[in-house]
Amino acid sequence: MDKLNTIIKRLLPGIYLFGFTVGTGSVTAMAKAGADYGMSLLWTILISCAITYFLIQLFGKFTLVTGMTALQAFKQHIHPAVSIFFIVALTTQICGSVMGVMGILADVCYEWSKTFIEGGIAPIYFAIFFIAFVYVIFLIGKTDVFQKVLAVFVAIMAVCFLINFFMLMPPAMTILKGLVPTVPETGPDKNAFLVIASMVGTTVFSGLFILRSILVQEAKWTMADLRTQNTDALFSAFLMFVVSASIMAAGAGALYAQGIQLTQVTQMINLLEPLAGAAAVTIFTLGLIAAGVSSQFPNVALLPWLLDDYHQRKTDLTRPIYRLIALAISLLGLVVPIFNAKPIVVMVASQAFGALLLPATVASIIYIGNKRSLMKEHAFSPVTNGLLVLIFGFALIMSYMSINGILNTLHQA
Repeated sequence: MDKLNTIIKRLLPGIYLFGFTVGTGSVTAMAKAGADYGMSLLWTILISCAITYFLIQLFGKFTLVTGMTALQAFKQHIHPAVSIFFIVALTTQICGSVMGVMGILADVCYEWSKTFIEGGIAPIYFAIFFIAFVYVIFLIGKTDVFQKVLAVFVAIMAVCFLINFFMLMPPAMTILKGLVPTVPETGPDKNAFLVIASMVGTTVFSGLFILRSILVQEAKWTMADLRTQNTDALFSAFLMFVVSASIMAAGAGALYAQGIQLTQVTQMINLLEPLAGAAAVTIFTLGLIAAGVSSQFPNVALLPWLLDDYHQRKTDLTRPIYRLIALAISLLGLVVPIFNAKPIVVMVASQAFGALLLPATVASIIYIGNKRSLMKEHAFSPVTNGLLVLIFGFALIMSYMSINGILNTLHQA
Protein backbone atom coordinates (compact mmCIF):
# COMPACT_ATOMS: atom_id res chain seq x y z
CA MET A 1 0.00 0.00 0.00
CA ASP A 2 2.86 2.39 0.86
CA LYS A 3 4.48 1.67 -2.51
CA LEU A 4 1.19 2.35 -4.32
CA ASN A 5 0.75 5.63 -2.42
CA THR A 6 4.30 6.65 -3.40
CA ILE A 7 3.62 5.91 -7.08
CA ILE A 8 0.34 7.86 -7.01
CA LYS A 9 2.05 10.80 -5.26
CA ARG A 10 4.73 10.87 -7.97
CA LEU A 11 2.08 10.85 -10.70
CA LEU A 12 -0.15 13.51 -9.07
CA PRO A 13 1.27 16.44 -11.12
CA GLY A 14 0.56 14.47 -14.32
CA ILE A 15 -2.93 13.51 -13.11
CA TYR A 16 -3.52 17.17 -12.29
CA LEU A 17 -2.54 18.25 -15.80
CA PHE A 18 -4.71 15.51 -17.31
CA GLY A 19 -7.69 16.68 -15.26
CA PHE A 20 -7.02 20.26 -16.32
CA THR A 21 -6.84 19.35 -20.01
CA VAL A 22 -9.61 16.79 -20.39
CA GLY A 23 -12.60 18.75 -19.18
CA THR A 24 -15.89 19.45 -20.88
CA GLY A 25 -13.94 21.43 -23.48
CA SER A 26 -12.21 18.24 -24.58
CA VAL A 27 -15.41 16.24 -24.30
CA THR A 28 -17.19 18.79 -26.51
CA ALA A 29 -14.39 19.03 -29.08
CA MET A 30 -13.80 15.27 -29.30
CA ALA A 31 -17.50 14.35 -29.27
CA LYS A 32 -18.22 16.91 -32.00
CA ALA A 33 -15.31 15.62 -34.08
CA GLY A 34 -16.61 12.06 -33.74
CA ALA A 35 -20.21 13.06 -34.47
CA ASP A 36 -19.39 15.17 -37.53
CA TYR A 37 -16.47 13.23 -39.02
CA GLY A 38 -16.41 9.77 -37.42
CA MET A 39 -12.91 8.62 -36.49
CA SER A 40 -11.25 10.43 -39.43
CA LEU A 41 -9.72 13.09 -37.14
CA LEU A 42 -8.13 10.63 -34.70
CA TRP A 43 -4.74 11.69 -36.10
CA THR A 44 -5.31 15.14 -34.62
CA ILE A 45 -5.57 13.63 -31.13
CA LEU A 46 -2.41 11.54 -31.66
CA ILE A 47 -0.32 14.48 -32.90
CA SER A 48 -1.72 16.81 -30.21
CA CYS A 49 -0.93 14.35 -27.39
CA ALA A 50 2.59 13.72 -28.77
CA ILE A 51 3.26 17.48 -28.89
CA THR A 52 1.75 17.88 -25.42
CA TYR A 53 4.06 15.20 -23.98
CA PHE A 54 7.11 16.77 -25.62
CA LEU A 55 6.28 20.26 -24.30
CA ILE A 56 5.25 19.08 -20.82
CA GLN A 57 8.57 17.31 -20.27
CA LEU A 58 10.49 20.20 -21.89
CA PHE A 59 8.95 22.88 -19.66
CA GLY A 60 9.41 20.57 -16.67
CA LYS A 61 13.05 19.97 -17.50
CA PHE A 62 13.62 23.72 -17.90
CA THR A 63 12.45 24.22 -14.30
CA LEU A 64 14.55 21.26 -13.08
CA VAL A 65 17.66 22.83 -14.64
CA THR A 66 17.13 26.49 -13.75
CA GLY A 67 14.89 26.36 -10.68
CA MET A 68 12.75 28.99 -12.42
CA THR A 69 9.21 28.65 -13.72
CA ALA A 70 8.42 29.53 -17.33
CA LEU A 71 6.59 32.72 -16.36
CA GLN A 72 9.50 33.89 -14.19
CA ALA A 73 11.95 33.23 -17.02
CA PHE A 74 9.78 35.07 -19.56
CA LYS A 75 9.65 38.05 -17.18
CA GLN A 76 13.37 38.18 -16.40
CA HIS A 77 14.96 37.01 -19.64
CA ILE A 78 12.57 38.24 -22.34
CA HIS A 79 10.40 41.08 -20.99
CA PRO A 80 7.80 41.49 -18.20
CA ALA A 81 5.24 42.34 -20.91
CA VAL A 82 5.52 38.77 -22.25
CA SER A 83 4.55 37.31 -18.87
CA ILE A 84 1.70 39.81 -18.53
CA PHE A 85 0.50 38.87 -22.03
CA PHE A 86 0.28 35.20 -21.02
CA ILE A 87 -1.52 36.02 -17.76
CA VAL A 88 -4.12 38.16 -19.56
CA ALA A 89 -4.55 35.79 -22.51
CA LEU A 90 -4.83 32.65 -20.39
CA THR A 91 -7.28 34.32 -18.00
CA THR A 92 -9.43 35.39 -20.96
CA GLN A 93 -9.47 31.85 -22.28
CA ILE A 94 -10.24 30.42 -18.85
CA CYS A 95 -13.21 32.77 -18.44
CA GLY A 96 -14.67 31.52 -21.73
CA SER A 97 -13.98 27.95 -20.65
CA VAL A 98 -15.77 28.41 -17.30
CA MET A 99 -18.89 29.69 -19.08
CA GLY A 100 -18.87 26.76 -21.49
CA VAL A 101 -18.08 24.13 -18.86
CA MET A 102 -20.93 25.06 -16.54
CA GLY A 103 -23.34 25.55 -19.42
CA ILE A 104 -22.66 22.07 -20.74
CA LEU A 105 -22.71 20.44 -17.28
CA ALA A 106 -26.02 22.10 -16.41
CA ASP A 107 -27.62 21.17 -19.75
CA VAL A 108 -26.49 17.55 -19.60
CA CYS A 109 -27.55 17.11 -15.97
CA TYR A 110 -30.93 18.67 -16.78
CA GLU A 111 -31.52 16.17 -19.62
CA TRP A 112 -30.31 13.30 -17.44
CA SER A 113 -32.59 14.34 -14.56
CA LYS A 114 -35.59 13.95 -16.88
CA THR A 115 -35.02 10.20 -16.78
CA PHE A 116 -35.94 10.00 -13.10
CA ILE A 117 -37.85 13.27 -12.37
CA GLU A 118 -40.75 14.42 -14.51
CA GLY A 119 -39.80 17.68 -16.21
CA GLY A 120 -36.25 17.45 -14.85
CA ILE A 121 -34.32 19.81 -12.56
CA ALA A 122 -33.70 23.29 -14.02
CA PRO A 123 -30.10 23.78 -15.34
CA ILE A 124 -29.52 26.80 -13.10
CA TYR A 125 -29.72 24.63 -9.96
CA PHE A 126 -27.08 22.24 -11.26
CA ALA A 127 -24.83 25.17 -12.19
CA ILE A 128 -25.17 26.69 -8.70
CA PHE A 129 -24.43 23.32 -7.08
CA PHE A 130 -21.24 22.65 -9.07
CA ILE A 131 -20.01 26.24 -8.72
CA ALA A 132 -20.52 26.09 -4.93
CA PHE A 133 -18.83 22.67 -4.68
CA VAL A 134 -15.67 23.76 -6.53
CA TYR A 135 -15.52 27.10 -4.70
CA VAL A 136 -15.72 25.44 -1.27
CA ILE A 137 -12.76 23.22 -2.20
CA PHE A 138 -10.92 26.33 -3.40
CA LEU A 139 -11.50 28.02 -0.02
CA ILE A 140 -9.48 25.26 1.65
CA GLY A 141 -6.56 26.77 -0.24
CA LYS A 142 -4.21 23.77 -0.33
CA THR A 143 -2.73 22.46 -3.59
CA ASP A 144 -2.37 18.90 -2.23
CA VAL A 145 -6.10 18.82 -1.38
CA PHE A 146 -6.85 20.07 -4.91
CA GLN A 147 -4.68 17.33 -6.39
CA LYS A 148 -6.23 14.51 -4.32
CA VAL A 149 -9.83 15.56 -5.03
CA LEU A 150 -8.94 15.99 -8.68
CA ALA A 151 -7.38 12.50 -8.81
CA VAL A 152 -10.69 10.98 -7.67
CA PHE A 153 -12.67 12.81 -10.37
CA VAL A 154 -10.06 11.94 -13.01
CA ALA A 155 -10.34 8.24 -12.11
CA ILE A 156 -14.15 8.37 -12.38
CA MET A 157 -13.93 10.20 -15.71
CA ALA A 158 -11.40 7.81 -17.24
CA VAL A 159 -13.31 4.68 -16.20
CA CYS A 160 -16.67 6.04 -17.43
CA PHE A 161 -15.42 7.07 -20.87
CA LEU A 162 -13.48 3.83 -21.35
CA ILE A 163 -16.62 1.81 -20.58
CA ASN A 164 -18.51 3.93 -23.11
CA PHE A 165 -15.77 3.25 -25.67
CA PHE A 166 -16.17 -0.51 -25.37
CA MET A 167 -19.95 -0.16 -25.65
CA LEU A 168 -19.74 1.88 -28.86
CA MET A 169 -16.33 0.85 -30.25
CA PRO A 170 -16.02 1.37 -34.03
CA PRO A 171 -14.35 -1.32 -36.18
CA ALA A 172 -10.58 -1.59 -35.69
CA MET A 173 -9.93 -0.71 -39.35
CA THR A 174 -11.92 2.52 -38.97
CA ILE A 175 -9.78 3.47 -35.97
CA LEU A 176 -6.55 2.73 -37.87
CA LYS A 177 -7.67 4.77 -40.89
CA GLY A 178 -8.31 7.70 -38.56
CA LEU A 179 -4.59 7.81 -37.73
CA VAL A 180 -3.81 8.85 -41.35
CA PRO A 181 -3.85 12.67 -41.55
CA THR A 182 -6.71 13.96 -43.72
CA VAL A 183 -8.94 17.03 -43.57
CA PRO A 184 -12.59 16.14 -44.22
CA GLU A 185 -14.64 18.20 -46.62
CA THR A 186 -16.27 21.26 -45.14
CA GLY A 187 -19.66 22.60 -46.10
CA PRO A 188 -22.29 25.12 -45.12
CA ASP A 189 -23.12 23.18 -41.97
CA LYS A 190 -19.68 21.78 -41.19
CA ASN A 191 -16.45 23.50 -40.26
CA ALA A 192 -13.60 21.00 -40.04
CA PHE A 193 -11.01 23.76 -39.56
CA LEU A 194 -12.69 25.03 -36.39
CA VAL A 195 -13.18 21.49 -35.03
CA ILE A 196 -9.51 20.60 -35.64
CA ALA A 197 -8.35 23.89 -34.09
CA SER A 198 -10.56 23.36 -31.04
CA MET A 199 -9.22 19.79 -30.61
CA VAL A 200 -5.65 21.08 -30.72
CA GLY A 201 -6.52 24.09 -28.55
CA THR A 202 -7.97 21.97 -25.77
CA THR A 203 -5.08 19.45 -25.79
CA VAL A 204 -2.01 21.54 -26.61
CA PHE A 205 -3.00 24.24 -24.12
CA SER A 206 -0.41 26.91 -23.31
CA GLY A 207 -1.61 27.18 -19.72
CA LEU A 208 -0.81 23.50 -19.29
CA PHE A 209 2.91 24.00 -19.92
CA ILE A 210 3.21 27.15 -17.82
CA LEU A 211 1.35 25.43 -14.98
CA ARG A 212 3.61 22.40 -15.39
CA SER A 213 6.69 24.43 -14.51
CA ILE A 214 4.89 25.83 -11.43
CA LEU A 215 3.93 22.31 -10.25
CA VAL A 216 7.49 21.03 -10.79
CA GLN A 217 8.86 23.92 -8.72
CA GLU A 218 6.26 23.35 -5.96
CA ALA A 219 7.12 19.62 -5.91
CA LYS A 220 10.77 20.68 -5.27
CA TRP A 221 11.99 18.29 -7.96
CA THR A 222 15.61 18.57 -9.13
CA MET A 223 17.58 17.02 -12.00
CA ALA A 224 17.77 13.89 -9.84
CA ASP A 225 14.02 13.56 -10.46
CA LEU A 226 14.31 13.85 -14.27
CA ARG A 227 13.20 10.27 -14.83
CA THR A 228 10.18 10.73 -12.53
CA GLN A 229 9.33 13.96 -14.34
CA ASN A 230 9.46 12.29 -17.76
CA THR A 231 7.41 9.28 -16.62
CA ASP A 232 4.83 11.59 -15.10
CA ALA A 233 4.60 13.60 -18.36
CA LEU A 234 4.25 10.42 -20.44
CA PHE A 235 1.52 9.08 -18.14
CA SER A 236 -0.42 12.33 -18.47
CA ALA A 237 -0.18 12.41 -22.30
CA PHE A 238 -1.08 8.71 -22.59
CA LEU A 239 -4.23 9.22 -20.50
CA MET A 240 -5.15 12.23 -22.65
CA PHE A 241 -4.94 10.15 -25.84
CA VAL A 242 -6.88 7.14 -24.54
CA VAL A 243 -9.71 9.15 -22.97
CA SER A 244 -9.97 11.66 -25.85
CA ALA A 245 -10.12 8.82 -28.40
CA SER A 246 -12.80 7.10 -26.29
CA ILE A 247 -14.94 10.26 -26.29
CA MET A 248 -14.53 10.62 -30.07
CA ALA A 249 -15.60 7.01 -30.52
CA ALA A 250 -18.71 7.62 -28.40
CA GLY A 251 -19.62 10.60 -30.60
CA ALA A 252 -18.98 8.58 -33.75
CA GLY A 253 -21.02 5.61 -32.51
CA ALA A 254 -23.97 7.65 -31.27
CA LEU A 255 -24.27 10.36 -33.94
CA TYR A 256 -22.00 9.92 -36.99
CA ALA A 257 -23.40 6.49 -37.78
CA GLN A 258 -26.86 8.10 -38.04
CA GLY A 259 -25.68 11.14 -40.00
CA ILE A 260 -26.52 13.52 -37.14
CA GLN A 261 -24.30 16.52 -36.38
CA LEU A 262 -23.56 17.53 -32.80
CA THR A 263 -24.96 20.97 -31.97
CA GLN A 264 -25.73 20.26 -28.31
CA VAL A 265 -24.01 17.78 -26.00
CA THR A 266 -27.46 16.81 -24.71
CA GLN A 267 -27.94 15.00 -28.03
CA MET A 268 -25.52 12.40 -26.70
CA ILE A 269 -27.82 11.78 -23.74
CA ASN A 270 -30.91 11.36 -25.89
CA LEU A 271 -29.27 9.13 -28.51
CA LEU A 272 -27.11 6.90 -26.30
CA GLU A 273 -30.08 5.25 -24.57
CA PRO A 274 -31.63 3.56 -27.65
CA LEU A 275 -28.14 2.56 -28.81
CA ALA A 276 -26.57 1.25 -25.60
CA GLY A 277 -29.22 1.48 -22.90
CA ALA A 278 -29.85 3.62 -19.82
CA ALA A 279 -26.61 2.42 -18.22
CA ALA A 280 -24.57 4.01 -21.03
CA VAL A 281 -26.39 7.33 -20.50
CA THR A 282 -25.62 7.27 -16.78
CA ILE A 283 -21.99 6.32 -17.36
CA PHE A 284 -21.50 9.05 -19.99
CA THR A 285 -23.16 11.64 -17.74
CA LEU A 286 -21.00 10.70 -14.74
CA GLY A 287 -17.91 10.89 -16.93
CA LEU A 288 -18.93 14.32 -18.20
CA ILE A 289 -19.63 15.57 -14.67
CA ALA A 290 -16.22 14.31 -13.51
CA ALA A 291 -14.56 15.95 -16.54
CA GLY A 292 -16.28 19.27 -15.87
CA VAL A 293 -15.53 19.36 -12.15
CA SER A 294 -11.91 18.23 -12.65
CA SER A 295 -11.25 21.07 -15.10
CA GLN A 296 -13.00 23.67 -12.93
CA PHE A 297 -10.55 23.25 -10.03
CA PRO A 298 -7.54 24.51 -12.05
CA ASN A 299 -9.73 27.01 -13.93
CA VAL A 300 -10.67 28.98 -10.80
CA ALA A 301 -7.17 28.70 -9.32
CA LEU A 302 -5.12 29.50 -12.44
CA LEU A 303 -5.08 33.32 -12.17
CA PRO A 304 -4.04 33.31 -8.47
CA TRP A 305 -1.32 30.78 -9.31
CA LEU A 306 -0.06 32.90 -12.19
CA LEU A 307 -0.06 36.09 -10.11
CA ASP A 308 1.93 34.50 -7.26
CA ASP A 309 4.29 32.99 -9.81
CA TYR A 310 4.78 36.34 -11.57
CA HIS A 311 5.63 38.03 -8.25
CA GLN A 312 7.88 35.07 -7.30
CA ARG A 313 6.19 34.42 -3.99
CA LYS A 314 4.89 31.25 -2.36
CA THR A 315 1.51 30.18 -3.66
CA ASP A 316 -1.19 31.20 -1.19
CA LEU A 317 -4.75 30.66 -2.42
CA THR A 318 -6.17 31.93 0.89
CA ARG A 319 -5.41 35.60 0.11
CA PRO A 320 -8.72 37.57 0.34
CA ILE A 321 -8.23 39.09 -3.13
CA TYR A 322 -7.76 35.62 -4.62
CA ARG A 323 -10.97 34.39 -3.03
CA LEU A 324 -12.81 37.30 -4.64
CA ILE A 325 -11.15 36.60 -8.02
CA ALA A 326 -12.07 32.90 -7.80
CA LEU A 327 -15.65 33.79 -6.88
CA ALA A 328 -15.96 36.21 -9.82
CA ILE A 329 -14.57 33.63 -12.27
CA SER A 330 -16.79 30.90 -10.80
CA LEU A 331 -19.93 33.04 -11.18
CA LEU A 332 -19.28 33.26 -14.93
CA GLY A 333 -20.59 29.70 -14.96
CA LEU A 334 -24.10 31.13 -14.53
CA VAL A 335 -23.97 33.09 -17.82
CA VAL A 336 -25.09 30.25 -20.09
CA PRO A 337 -27.95 28.94 -17.87
CA ILE A 338 -29.28 32.46 -17.14
CA PHE A 339 -29.02 33.92 -20.65
CA ASN A 340 -29.74 30.65 -22.46
CA ALA A 341 -26.61 30.97 -24.62
CA LYS A 342 -25.36 28.01 -26.66
CA PRO A 343 -22.66 26.42 -24.49
CA ILE A 344 -21.15 24.35 -27.30
CA VAL A 345 -20.45 27.49 -29.37
CA VAL A 346 -18.87 29.22 -26.36
CA MET A 347 -16.81 26.13 -25.57
CA VAL A 348 -15.50 25.45 -29.09
CA ALA A 349 -14.63 29.12 -29.68
CA SER A 350 -12.84 29.26 -26.31
CA GLN A 351 -10.77 26.17 -27.09
CA ALA A 352 -9.98 27.37 -30.62
CA PHE A 353 -8.68 30.62 -29.08
CA GLY A 354 -6.11 28.46 -27.28
CA ALA A 355 -4.56 27.55 -30.62
CA LEU A 356 -3.76 31.23 -31.13
CA LEU A 357 -1.61 31.26 -27.96
CA LEU A 358 0.45 28.22 -28.93
CA PRO A 359 2.90 29.94 -31.36
CA ALA A 360 3.81 32.54 -28.70
CA THR A 361 4.37 29.77 -26.13
CA VAL A 362 6.64 27.75 -28.42
CA ALA A 363 8.61 30.83 -29.54
CA SER A 364 9.18 31.83 -25.90
CA ILE A 365 10.49 28.42 -24.80
CA ILE A 366 12.79 28.29 -27.84
CA TYR A 367 14.30 31.63 -26.78
CA ILE A 368 14.87 30.89 -23.09
CA GLY A 369 15.82 27.23 -23.70
CA ASN A 370 18.75 28.31 -25.89
CA LYS A 371 20.15 30.87 -23.42
CA ARG A 372 23.41 29.33 -22.24
CA SER A 373 23.54 31.69 -19.27
CA LEU A 374 20.36 29.98 -18.05
CA MET A 375 20.61 26.41 -19.31
CA LYS A 376 24.43 26.00 -19.42
CA GLU A 377 25.22 22.49 -20.72
CA HIS A 378 21.49 21.69 -20.83
CA ALA A 379 20.76 24.27 -23.54
CA PHE A 380 18.46 22.79 -26.20
CA SER A 381 20.11 20.43 -28.66
CA PRO A 382 19.76 20.75 -32.47
CA VAL A 383 17.23 17.88 -32.41
CA THR A 384 15.11 19.59 -29.72
CA ASN A 385 15.27 22.87 -31.61
CA GLY A 386 14.32 21.14 -34.85
CA LEU A 387 11.27 19.56 -33.22
CA LEU A 388 10.30 22.90 -31.68
CA VAL A 389 10.51 24.59 -35.10
CA LEU A 390 8.22 21.90 -36.53
CA ILE A 391 5.80 22.40 -33.62
CA PHE A 392 5.96 26.17 -34.18
CA GLY A 393 5.02 25.63 -37.83
CA PHE A 394 2.18 23.31 -36.78
CA ALA A 395 1.03 25.95 -34.27
CA LEU A 396 0.90 28.60 -37.00
CA ILE A 397 -1.22 26.31 -39.19
CA MET A 398 -3.57 25.67 -36.26
CA SER A 399 -3.79 29.42 -35.62
CA TYR A 400 -4.77 29.97 -39.25
CA MET A 401 -7.39 27.22 -38.99
CA SER A 402 -8.65 28.73 -35.74
CA ILE A 403 -9.04 32.24 -37.18
CA ASN A 404 -10.54 30.91 -40.41
CA GLY A 405 -12.95 28.67 -38.53
CA ILE A 406 -14.10 31.39 -36.13
CA LEU A 407 -14.64 33.87 -39.01
CA ASN A 408 -16.63 31.28 -40.97
CA THR A 409 -18.77 30.52 -37.91
CA LEU A 410 -19.45 34.23 -37.35
CA HIS A 411 -20.32 34.63 -41.04
CA GLN A 412 -22.76 31.69 -40.92
CA ALA A 413 -24.31 33.11 -37.75
